[in-house]
Amino acid sequence: MKPECPPMDYPSMHVAYFSMEIGINADMPTYSGGLGILAGDMLRSASDLKLPVIGVSLLYRKGYFRQVLDDHGNQSEAEVFWDPAKHMIPLPNRISVEIEGREVFVQAWLYPQKGITGHVNPIIFLDTGLPENHEYARTITDHLYGNDQKYRLCQEIVLGIGGVRMLESIGCDIKKFHMNEGHSALLALELNQKIQDKSQIRKKCVFTTHTPVASGHDEFDAELANKLIGSALLTPHVKKDIIKDKKMNMTRVGLCYSKFVNGVAKRHGEVSREMFPGFHIESITNGVHSGYWTAEPFKELFTRYVPSWVTDVYSLRYMLGIPKKEIWKAHKVCKKILIDYVNKSCGASMDCESFTIGFARRAATYKRGDMFFKDIERLKRIAKKVGKIQIIYGGKAHPKDQAGKDMIKRIFGAMKNFGDSVKVCYVENYDINIAKILLSGSDIWLNTPTRPKEASGTSGMKAAHNGVPHFSILDGWWIEGHIEDKTGWSIGPKTEENNTDADAEDMYDKLEYVILPKFYKHSDEWVDVMRNAIAINGSFFNSHRMIQQYVSNAYFD
Repeated sequence: MKPECPPMDYPSMHVAYFSMEIGINADMPTYSGGLGILAGDMLRSASDLKLPVIGVSLLYRKGYFRQVLDDHGNQSEAEVFWDPAKHMIPLPNRISVEIEGREVFVQAWLYPQKGITGHVNPIIFLDTGLPENHEYARTITDHLYGNDQKYRLCQEIVLGIGGVRMLESIGCDIKKFHMNEGHSALLALELNQKIQDKSQIRKKCVFTTHTPVASGHDEFDAELANKLIGSALLTPHVKKDIIKDKKMNMTRVGLCYSKFVNGVAKRHGEVSREMFPGFHIESITNGVHSGYWTAEPFKELFTRYVPSWVTDVYSLRYMLGIPKKEIWKAHKVCKKILIDYVNKSCGASMDCESFTIGFARRAATYKRGDMFFKDIERLKRIAKKVGKIQIIYGGKAHPKDQAGKDMIKRIFGAMKNFGDSVKVCYVENYDINIAKILLSGSDIWLNTPTRPKEASGTSGMKAAHNGVPHFSILDGWWIEGHIEDKTGWSIGPKTEENNTDADAEDMYDKLEYVILPKFYKHSDEWVDVMRNAIAINGSFFNSHRMIQQYVSNAYFD
């Protein structure tokens, strides 16, 4: 249903939040995973709290991709078809950017993000699919993370440089430009052309880095950057700052031109300082939008006992007073929805009584999604000895990540090695809607990344809002949120050492001797952990707290 276009007070917008992807809902394929979902939560909280924040991203007429899995786990990618006009309002504004010496025209689409109090903030999606553009330019905003390096840099020119120009065109007077990852860092070049004072540009810019994985930082050959961006913006003075070893690293661009820089968890801040020595990098731990990610049965429960939670998410700490039977009752409703869904969509034969593990995230090898099957025979013995186990997987591999695709195939292969004691299924085309079902209906949320490559991780935070405890390697946010046997459980040591055999052994030990016995034989204690997950983790690891930290530390200095 096409949204109405409420009056927009563009001149009052104080902060522009730039992100390569923004996840608003599953019907708008303008996101691929955690980065976009985080951006969506950030902007939801800004609207809820009536903060003057405008979002800026690209439209992606053909989305990321729709994942198709065959019976052996082979992933193929199908195109996504959607109509932006059903969700957004086209604006009359047109700006242009120069790419490879040719003018590229950009239009804007408005998504009105309405908060819980009725306050509306604008989110702007940039689109080059205009008839006046040459053929290649019309495709620049077609695919999220698609094609080659040239295509990617063209997108980042449109986002960063075009985004600043579009904000001016619609009448914004931005005081702070927040770059959510390096994809939008070229906005600093546009500001430099106007301000020509690096210290003043730095005062206007905020930069958040999200990944401790080197491949996650966009980098382009200097020759390509010169060719596409041109000398008007990429001046000798600018190149001296941002071109190193004949490469333009977009994270380094963001670092050079931002006064406030942060990682997305305390540990990630430390790792980022090691990766980029010489830069002052702080940390603001990510959070998730409580109202959006809490399932309806829990929303109703929270509202009945602590009505203020909707506007004051810190009051989730009072959930410690909710009767345990009420929490378990709400969880049973969520779990039935999940089991019914996977039985229907995957042809699974799962049941609501068996212990159910959720594992869903991008299928990248460093996330070690197949570690659960390290010792299949032991898993069988544990399930036979203590109680049945079910595990539900979800997640896409990047189209060019063959190693990630192979990991999905290994998970499919492992499925065939179990009987009824351990049941496994893999949900196809994981998206926001499926995430809501899986995160709230699982009994526990599993995470097994290679340390320290989990910058933050937010799926476990979403699970916690629904009383689902976390079972994870001590990395990212879990270092801060973990209280053993109170909010969930750790896997492996606190050190940086990665030993998959040892991590798997610890995971199996805790399943066999702590987690499954508590679930099957000491249900009262199990619900204690569920309640703690909500009250301790949910009350802190939310996007209201996160954006308030940005306001205090970065936006209004």
